[in-house]
Amino acid sequence: MGTDFAAVARLLATPARSAVVDALMSGRHLAAGELARIAGVRPSTISEHLAALVDGGLLSVVNAGRHRYYTLAGQDVAAALEAFARICPSTPVRSLRESVGAKSLRVARTCYDHVAGALGVAMFDGMVAQSWLDEDCKLADVGERRLGELGVDVAACRQSRRQFARPCLDWTQRRMHLAGALGAAITQNMQDRGWVEAGRTGRALRITDQGADGLGEWFRVDIRSL
Repeated sequence: MGTDFAAVARLLATPARSAVVDALMSGRHLAAGELARIAGVRPSTISEHLAALVDGGLLSVVNAGRHRYYTLAGQDVAAALEAFARICPSTPVRSLRESVGAKSLRVARTCYDHVAGALGVAMFDGMVAQSWLDEDCKLADVGERRLGELGVDVAACRQSRRQFARPCLDWTQRRMHLAGALGAAITQNMQDRGWVEAGRTGRALRITDQGADGLGEWFRVDIRSL
């Protein structure tokens, strides 16, 4: 039995659906109206696209009272889409605003629930350089201790149903960043500490002054080099 790649390709074959999926790679739950604005289509049109993506297994729906929010169907879908992005051409940049947005995504962004872009790669390199983990994401005792000191609940990550830690090939950097339950927990810790905050463009993250200091101290990241 073969794999029906064409079925998934058809789901992503329109710019509107691609825009929806890209927006939800942030890990957020968004309403149909928000997704219509992002995709640049009418509300009636976005409903058709969302129904197709849900039926195709790429999105799931969360009901909250009278409201419905859409999100990616899970980490496996996010990982597959991130991998697929590596063979996709970049969208043309037509304005200064789009150029700034594209650069922001290359520097730091979310990949579903973990940090990606140049920042994610630099953090991974910093952890490997300090022998916290190896390139296959096997966590060493010193890494577990240091992350615990930072406030990351490593034990809870190990108990998660999802994979504990895995390398994820970054589609803009063509190098690895950290994914899995541990990558998500580190990212949440960074957000809780105010090291990163949502940028102006989609999945982009902005590194705060406090974050620049913390990332340098803990992960040996020099944000000037990103």
